[in-house]
Amino acid sequence: MEPTDVGAVQTVSLHGHKRAYVIAGSGPAVLLIHGIGSRHETWLPVMSELAKSYTVIAPDLLGHGHSAKPRADYSIGGYANGLRDLLTYLGIDRVSVVGHSLGGGIAMQFAYQFPQRTERVVLIGTGGLGPEVNPIIPLCTLPGAGLVLSVVAAAPIRRIGVPLLRTLQRTRLPMTADLAQLAVVYDDMGTVDARQAFSHVIRAIIDWRGQIVTMKDRAYLTEFIPTMVLWGQRDTVIPVAHAQVAREVLSSARVEVLPGAGHFPQAEVPAAVSEALLDFFATTEPARFNPEIWERALKRANSPFYDTLPDQDEMIV
Repeated sequence: MEPTDVGAVQTVSLHGHKRAYVIAGSGPAVLLIHGIGSRHETWLPVMSELAKSYTVIAPDLLGHGHSAKPRADYSIGGYANGLRDLLTYLGIDRVSVVGHSLGGGIAMQFAYQFPQRTERVVLIGTGGLGPEVNPIIPLCTLPGAGLVLSVVAAAPIRRIGVPLLRTLQRTRLPMTADLAQLAVVYDDMGTVDARQAFSHVIRAIIDWRGQIVTMKDRAYLTEFIPTMVLWGQRDTVIPVAHAQVAREVLSSARVEVLPGAGHFPQAEVPAAVSEALLDFFATTEPARFNPEIWERALKRANSPFYDTLPDQDEMIV
């Protein structure tokens, strides 16, 4: 399938549900996965630069954007499966996976489920490194939250609320760094199916205490896949302190904090994100999956009596 210009939305029916995506460029493949309530447009500021050297695919996840919003499986594993199927449809076997927020958790799950298809992993303001999250988000999982969301997402209120959020960000007051991008998420809540999909997704990853899903129990596997973590210094959705957690649990990863950026650095400081991604891709060798060594790594990590874990270089064949 030939790539198209950035911004040209294409669709395909997979397992009976419409999946939307944009694809651009040529060369090694890069998969860009957006966060909860977002859509592929969040990646447009970096896609043109990446597409000069890479085939770049940015889908709308199921339940988001131009994709279908059915009553369906919105788990992290379900999303990883859907992305594998989209890549298979596009004739793409192996990718560098870049995930933002929820998309970071999906990127890690994709690498865990399909290491043979994963060349690199990049996590931007990712979920999965601790329970902490903006306290408003867990409120969306409480009983009655759907009714409240339907009221605040009514068209007359959104017509006031969306520009208000954008205006508040321009004040640069504390905790306003992400309001303009969150206004986009809020504006997408205007239909019943969008709100229901949002509720399904959020309840799969968050409860009243914060994030449920963690990548820390399998983080050791990133030793065998080149990994980079980017975080906005002013992130108001998932605390930048999780970048330090990434340094501790993803010991082989490259970790960078982006000054002045919030939770959506790909939209706020696209030049810095593009530069970091291109440098990371250029200075790392794509992983090559070896099932025997992967098996040994799993046994070594999960049994204190198992013999030596292979050196990292042994994973590249």
